[in-house]
Amino acid sequence: MSTATVTTKGQITIPAEVRRRLGLETGDRVEFVEIEDGFAIKVANDDVRALKGLLRTPAKPVTLAAMEAAIRRRGGAV
Repeated sequence: MSTATVTTKGQITIPAEVRRRLGLETGDRVEFVEIEDGFAIKVANDDVRALKGLLRTPAKPVTLAAMEAAIRRRGGAV
């Protein structure tokens, strides 16, 4: 079992073996997920391609002119 110490700023260093097993590299993000008896650490580096299909395709294409008109109606500057 690996352990880490919390600093006065609330920071920890994830032990090298844990980083290696999670595949973490410099700049990666982690999530702390609450589970029944504590927390689990999860890698939070989702690939942007995972978002594909999240939004549906519009029924008909929207022109740039139509977008600009909608912005003007809402009080924005174009």
